[in-house]
Amino acid sequence: MINQQTTIGTLRIALLIDGDNAQAALIEEILAETSKYGLMTIRRIYGDWTTPNMGSWKEKLHTYAIHPIQQFRYTTGKNATDSAMIIDAMDILYSGCVNSFCLVSSDSDYTRLATRIREKGFFVMGIGKKMTPRAFVNACDVFVYTENLISHGQDIAEAIKPEKSAGPIKSDPVPLLKNAFEMAAQDEEWASLGMMGTYLRQIDPSFDPRTYGHKKLLTLIQEHQEIFDVKKVKKRSDDTSVVYYAKLRTEI
Repeated sequence: MINQQTTIGTLRIALLIDGDNAQAALIEEILAETSKYGLMTIRRIYGDWTTPNMGSWKEKLHTYAIHPIQQFRYTTGKNATDSAMIIDAMDILYSGCVNSFCLVSSDSDYTRLATRIREKGFFVMGIGKKMTPRAFVNACDVFVYTENLISHGQDIAEAIKPEKSAGPIKSDPVPLLKNAFEMAAQDEEWASLGMMGTYLRQIDPSFDPRTYGHKKLLTLIQEHQEIFDVKKVKKRSDDTSVVYYAKLRTEI
C-alpha cells in the first residue's frame, strides 16, 4: 500500500500486458514510460500463444524479460485473456510484493480491476489507445495514450493506426488548465505548475501535454499567453534550479 514514505519514482510495479489488446511495436516506449514511476518487479503478458496474432510479441519476450502467460480460448469469440490477467492481478495484489500496477490494454473489462486495486490504496497506471473507454481511463490514477508514445518511425504509427473512438477526446486544454489553476491557487494569485500538474491528473487521469503537441506542461501553458502569465522563481538565492508559476490574466 502507498504510504507517506513511498513516492512516485520509487514504486514497485507489476506490469501486466493484455497481449490481445496491446502493440508489440511500442514495447520500448511502454517500458520507458512505466519506468518513470518506479521499478517493474513483475513483467507479464497474457494471451493465447498458439494464435498468429501473438507472433509479433514472441521476439520481444526474452529481450525485455517479459514472462508470457498462456491462456487458451475455450470458446470462439470469447476473450479468456481478461479473466486470467484479472485473477493474477488479484493474487499479486494480496502478495505484498508490489505497491502499484500498470495495466496495458484498451479494454473496458479492466475497469473494475483498476477500481478494486485503487480501493486497496495502490497506485494504478493504465496504457492504451485513445479509443479506450472513459470508464477505464478514469479508474486509473494515470492513463497514458499509446499515440503519445510515438517518437519515431512510420511503422509504429501504422502499428497503432487509430480506430473509431469510443468517446470524444478533448481538443481544447484551456478548460482543464483553468480548473487545475483554480484548485492549485485556491486564494492565492499564483499557482505552481507542479501543483497544477497534480490536479490535472486528478481531474483527468489521461491528461498529457503530448496530446496537445507539447512535451511539458510549461510550454503548453505558455502557448496560451492570452490566458496565463508565467514566471519562474529560484528555489534558493544560491540555487540554479527554478520553480514555475502561472496566474490567470485579468480579463478586460
